Amino acid sequence: MTRPFCIRAWHGGTQFLWALAFIGLAPFVACGASFTAALDRNTVTVGESVTLTLTFDGAANAETPQLPPLQNLTIAATGQSSQFSFNNGQQSAQVIYTYQLTAVQPGDIVIPAIQGRAAGAVLVTQPLQLKIVKPDAAAVAATQAAYTNLAFIRIVVPKNEIYLGEPLPVEMHLYWQDPAREVHVPQLKADGFVVGTMPRPAQTRTQIGNIVYNLVICRLTVTAARAGTLTLGPAETTLTLVLMPALGQRRRDFFGNVMGQDHPVTITSDTVALRVLPLPRENVPPGFSGAIGSYRMNATAGPTNLTVGDPITVRVQISGNGPIESLQLPPQNDWRDFATYPATAKTEISDPLGLAGSKNFEQVVIPQNHEIKALPSLRFTYFDPQAKAYRTLTSPSFPLAIRPAAGTAPPTGLTNALSGAAAPAADDIVHIRPRLENSGTTTPLLAVQPWFLGIQGLPVAFWLSLWMWRRRVESLASNPRLRRQREVASRIRTSLKELHAFAAAQQSADFFATLFRILQEQLGERLDLPASAITEAVIDERLRQRGLPAEAVGSLHELFQTCNAARYSPTHSSQELSAFIPKLESVLRALQQLKA
Repeated sequence: MTRPFCIRAWHGGTQFLWALAFIGLAPFVACGASFTAALDRNTVTVGESVTLTLTFDGAANAETPQLPPLQNLTIAATGQSSQFSFNNGQQSAQVIYTYQLTAVQPGDIVIPAIQGRAAGAVLVTQPLQLKIVKPDAAAVAATQAAYTNLAFIRIVVPKNEIYLGEPLPVEMHLYWQDPAREVHVPQLKADGFVVGTMPRPAQTRTQIGNIVYNLVICRLTVTAARAGTLTLGPAETTLTLVLMPALGQRRRDFFGNVMGQDHPVTITSDTVALRVLPLPRENVPPGFSGAIGSYRMNATAGPTNLTVGDPITVRVQISGNGPIESLQLPPQNDWRDFATYPATAKTEISDPLGLAGSKNFEQVVIPQNHEIKALPSLRFTYFDPQAKAYRTLTSPSFPLAIRPAAGTAPPTGLTNALSGAAAPAADDIVHIRPRLENSGTTTPLLAVQPWFLGIQGLPVAFWLSLWMWRRRVESLASNPRLRRQREVASRIRTSLKELHAFAAAQQSADFFATLFRILQEQLGERLDLPASAITEAVIDERLRQRGLPAEAVGSLHELFQTCNAARYSPTHSSQELSAFIPKLESVLRALQQLKA
């Protein structure tokens, strides 16, 4: 296998090598070029800078793009780099231009499409969104002290008022000056919130005033578990600063360089106050299942020309912004003349935090009579936190042409006549036997044979089993609580098997994430709450008054606290992980004995 060979050239390199590279690669990059734009982050505070990257792919002779004037931003070009690669006889080139955009006024900025020329063609980037926020008092003080602050941390939220159950994207910005070592990811204190999974942090550089900082951006989501005024934060981390000693105390290494002194420090951010509002109780549409966000819906159904008893496949796509993974297709009360089966779902996430994408549902329904003329409209209701109102999406109804089921054709008649066989010739004189003898043992009639009677009962038993299965399906369709109970029991059995596997493989992160999800699913089913809204607070608020034994309450608290601590603790051994499983099973048995 041929290994790729890569040449990287930087702006300011020798002109001769640049010319050779352009002349040699020009025939290979004259077509298929693309031009893209990207920001290292989408939210910035006034006075800070973000990095805009413009990338030409498949073009070595790209011209320097010209940026249009951008409102509330100052522009400074920071560099250019090029990369040429040869892989298995295929040549490719990439040219990258970087710009520093410094925010001067708050507001929502749209960076328009930027034109660039490469290989004789005009290429256009996609527009970008940038939110410039006004710094609070703490941020202003940090900015004013930026000339002396070697490291600090901030919590950035897009708004300070959210609704109960609404996921809020949160960013933690860690700044530090060189030199520094052993920089750790900040940990966020979030009492009263359900904290989502944190994707891989992004690292970049930014400038505040005349000082350039290293910047690590950690993104995650928090969901409030109760209404009221809640405090988010502080965020805390540790790192080691390398400081230069006083002139009289400086030491030099073998090469004559001044040796710095290590100073481990702990950095803590300010807290953020969030106002959590309950969902409005007035004008709640029927069928609202707790979905929060902004969505669009597209639905199709087919076939529409069929016979009574034939299945119709309904396909529904719900896309938009919000917790896509937790969306559920609500039951449709207008589908009373149809037998419905549980829907299957497939999720496609386009946002690292899981707050954008689409979810595709597929459900089978069967018409019960030929008088049905249409499949009624499908409705999906959600709460829009931006508009502060409930919204209902409605699909068009689907006309149907349904034929009655055809009758069963009569069975073909049986005859004892011999086909094609000649009748024996008649004899005029028949010999009379002088004496009658026994003709042998008489064969019993077929109708009284036990095996024959058993075969006749098989169709009846098969029909009864189908009828009982049909009644069970209809019972589950009309009882969502029972259906959820069985689905949760099935998921818990599967997750318990995964726990044993994670414990054996010593995968602590996956083990505690699965354990936490099991507790959320079981508590949500018992308390009739969304699983994503379950936190440790429900133990004292809901379970104690339901009569849960004190031992189970203590075990629940211990499991929740262990799961929270597992985000920051080192890896556990297989024996330590396996010890949690019996305790979890004991808690699940106690919860299952509670009345739902």
